[in-house]
Amino acid sequence: MRVYLRQPAASDEAELVALMRASRRLHQPWVSPPLDGVAFRAFLARGRQPNALALLACRAGDGAIIGVFQLSEIVRGALQSAYLSYYVGAPHAHQGYMTEGMELLLRHAFRHLRLHRLEANIQPGNLASIALVQRCGFALEGFSPRYLKIRNRWRDHERWARRAESWRRRTPG
Repeated sequence: MRVYLRQPAASDEAELVALMRASRRLHQPWVSPPLDGVAFRAFLARGRQPNALALLACRAGDGAIIGVFQLSEIVRGALQSAYLSYYVGAPHAHQGYMTEGMELLLRHAFRHLRLHRLEANIQPGNLASIALVQRCGFALEGFSPRYLKIRNRWRDHERWARRAESWRRRTPG
């Protein structure tokens, strides 16, 4: 594997903020990553909530931050589910890093966190993101008009999901 996942630390602020600033064009209008210290500290705090998890995708060779995976609204009990979001830094896009990172994230979510379902809500025009979830075995479940407010606009989203049992059938061991 060329990628590993780890939890972010306060010491990651300068590197992640610089990467996200350099990636503004790639992320518009899809996501709003942390572009300054205040936003980074809010990202860090959200990822430490009991119902959330933030993970950095890092390059194995040098530890450079490649991108981010976030689980939010982790619900236990009968649901065992979470929402998944992610974004890559522009210099690392289209190189397969996020596919490797997603496979690691799925293993962590289904084996260690014992979740049953992950849901990724993606704007229909975000073809790279849709291609990523398709490569990683997510199934299209529906369409939600004006589902999520991003950059002060309500945006339509497709609902993509992956369940633990389909992941287990695809993954040995």
